[in-house]
Amino acid sequence: MMPQGVPWQLGLLLLVVPVQYFLTTWKPTSDLERRDTIHQLAWKFESWRANTFNAVTWKKWFQQKYNQIVYFLEGRTQPIYGDDDEGESPAVEVLDYLDKNGHFAGSSEPRIKRPSNVKFRVGQVIKHKVRGYRGIIIGWDETAKAPEDWFRQMHPADKPHWKKMPNYSILVDTRDISAALITYVPQENIEVISNTRILHPQIDDYFEMYDGTRYLARPWLKHIYPHDQ
Repeated sequence: MMPQGVPWQLGLLLLVVPVQYFLTTWKPTSDLERRDTIHQLAWKFESWRANTFNAVTWKKWFQQKYNQIVYFLEGRTQPIYGDDDEGESPAVEVLDYLDKNGHFAGSSEPRIKRPSNVKFRVGQVIKHKVRGYRGIIIGWDETAKAPEDWFRQMHPADKPHWKKMPNYSILVDTRDISAALITYVPQENIEVISNTRILHPQIDDYFEMYDGTRYLARPWLKHIYPHDQ
């Protein structure tokens, strides 16, 4: 018996060919731009395929899309929930805090100076030393900025120094955690890895492309972190 979902994947793969032909024939751009457009199309398809067929069940996928539509129509930011009770995953609504006092590296104030104690940069691919998940850095704070109730819930009592060190917002690879999560991680818990692409539905919101070693920030993100590029 053919595995569930395979017919859909085959159909979509067949659809790529005429789409590619249309882009190369009718899109009025240079050869370089055409190749970049096709590359982005393939990358978005792979990200969608992995998220839909591998990372979550059909029920979760449908619920996620339904919630996105509802939140969009209501003009609200969709909250992200975690299921980790050992710290650093956003078990409370992280996104609801992003525009409040710059929590979770959400401040749009440009980092004019890059502190010497900030070890990592926006766009670098990292791995969590304890949990093992992979992700991309999308922002940092020289010291942790989050609501006190979040600290009480997510930081162990024996780790008070976590608040005083640089903390990083991370887009988590959906192949490692079966949800589109953003985590906020103390510097001592992450390490840079190489030759690794990340799957997450919000990557294109922050980055233009992957250059083989790191993700290149979009202009708005470069403006906030001018010394990270």
